[in-house]
Amino acid sequence: MPTNGHRLLGYAGALLEAVDQEMARDENVITFGIDLDDHIAIHGTTQGLQEKYGKDRAFSTPLSEDAMTGFAVGAAMAGMRPVHVHIRQDFLLLCMNQLINMAAKTHYMYGGQLKVPLVERASIGKSWGQGAQHSQALYSLFAHIPGLKVVAPSNAYDAKGCLIAAIRDNNPVIFVEHRLLYYTEAYVPTGSFEVEPGTARVCAEGNDLTLVGISNMVPECLRARELLAEQGIHVEVIDPIWLKPLDMATILMSAQKTGQLLVVDNAWTACGMSAEILACAAESGLTSSGIGMARMGFAPTTCPTSPSIEDAFYPNPGSIAAKIYSMVHPDKPPWQPDPDRAKLTYQSSFKGPF
Repeated sequence: MPTNGHRLLGYAGALLEAVDQEMARDENVITFGIDLDDHIAIHGTTQGLQEKYGKDRAFSTPLSEDAMTGFAVGAAMAGMRPVHVHIRQDFLLLCMNQLINMAAKTHYMYGGQLKVPLVERASIGKSWGQGAQHSQALYSLFAHIPGLKVVAPSNAYDAKGCLIAAIRDNNPVIFVEHRLLYYTEAYVPTGSFEVEPGTARVCAEGNDLTLVGISNMVPECLRARELLAEQGIHVEVIDPIWLKPLDMATILMSAQKTGQLLVVDNAWTACGMSAEILACAAESGLTSSGIGMARMGFAPTTCPTSPSIEDAFYPNPGSIAAKIYSMVHPDKPPWQPDPDRAKLTYQSSFKGPF
């Protein structure tokens, strides 16, 4: 049932609603991408936009990431607010020059006379064995670059609020969508609202350990928290939401309270967001306070295709819960939750890749 103007809405529907409302509010907002106007409509996130706003403002593009990103950057410089949809983040690698040397640097190089209000939407993550070239989460590459903002909402509420904020922002934003989240639901306001850059959220409170999840790892961390509560361990779960700018103040305040910090990334640990968060925590002086810190993420190998290897490769509620138990009780024997009760959150609701 709707609550305070909120109603249950899927992640994909929230993205669609955000773009629809912004296109209605501002005629300079346009959206385009590969297969935007087909019957699948990019997981349903662009359904009906062309019919409503016409082919000049909502259109499909050729399979030419570099050229179309250059078009998007130029349109943004000319006063438009493009929402460019890349099916997979893996193929943003084909347009790195446009994003890193052009979009990210324009405002600085022209002394603020030009702005690039551009949103680059791209999905990440596994689903049914996407493998080495279609499963990568490369957001830390973009978080490394001055001039780019990066956001990875984990639920439908934040998906809508973050996308509206990104469209209204005068800077280029890399908008990260984990494909397994498209099938999740949350209570979302019917009206327009923003989840502004640099705002993290405490999703669940606890006193024994601070658990930071990124993107799809947030629901997996919340499931791990449920398993640990049965063992008498109460975990505080934080969703950073915006990876750049990053709200470290919320994370540090929680870690100081709990005395333990674990970051679970949806990407490789080396030189990634987990490394950045722990480095910031160390520089703040947390290590001198005796606070324990650790991280989880991908092993240093390409993303596998086989489901059995995927089970070992990707963090899941069971492995997260086991890691936390060992951090909270280092002197006790290792503990593993019942595998049947520790399945990934999406396994009960995933409806297929498309």
